[in-house]
Order: sequence, then C-alpha cells, then structure tokens
Amino acid sequence: MSQEDIQSLITSAEDAMQRAVAPYSKFRVGASLLTGEGKIYSGCNIENPSLMLSICAERVALVKALSEGHTGFKAMALVSSDGRYCFPCGSCRQILHEFAPGLILYLKSEGGVRKYDIGELLPYPFEKE
Repeated sequence: MSQEDIQSLITSAEDAMQRAVAPYSKFRVGASLLTGEGKIYSGCNIENPSLMLSICAERVALVKALSEGHTGFKAMALVSSDGRYCFPCGSCRQILHEFAPGLILYLKSEGGVRKYDIGELLPYPFEKE
C-alpha cells in the first residue's frame, strides 16, 4: 500500500473514533477496514453498562463489511483517544484471523505508525478444522 492509502485509512479510523460511544471507559477507538475492492468500512467502539455487551471498533468495521457482502480484506487501521498504540483484543484478533487471515494492521500512536500482520498478533488461532 502507498503512504497515501495508509494515511487515508488512518484518517477514516480517526473520523470513526470521534463517533465512539464510550461513556464508561472514556477510551475511544476507531477502526477502518480496506476491502480487496478498495472500499473502506469504519467502526468505533460502542459500550454498554454490561461491559460484556460492548463491541470493539474492529468488529464493528468487520461486521459492516461482511454484511455488505465483502469477504476479501487487505488492511485495517486502528487509532485510540489516548494517543498510544491500540492493539486488538483477543476476541478481535481471533475474528479478524478467521475472516481476514492475511490482514495487515496499521496502528497509529503519537509516536508514529506500526505495521503488523494478523498472524504476528495471533500466532496460534483457533482453526475451523
């Protein structure tokens, strides 16, 4: 991906982060997912008083794309309101691996952007077999 494409994905994630619903943690996250066709789907974290019912930004973006019929994914950008690198939680790592096994993730912090392959973040995923 070009630097311009990466920046566009990050900007989309930053825009999504502004729509986060995080009244309890005050920790806002934005994610943007790039499909193989070049379409971007964004998501933000949405909290619930029963924290188990909250949903992460990564899964919001993924579910939006899947519900629109997309199955091939190239990259995802993640940003958070605290300015540090925001790594996907274990649940998000597993579902991203299942639906986007070759996904590249770009995590932005105040210190710059880091690039990871989903396999680096989840080296031993649960498999369908």
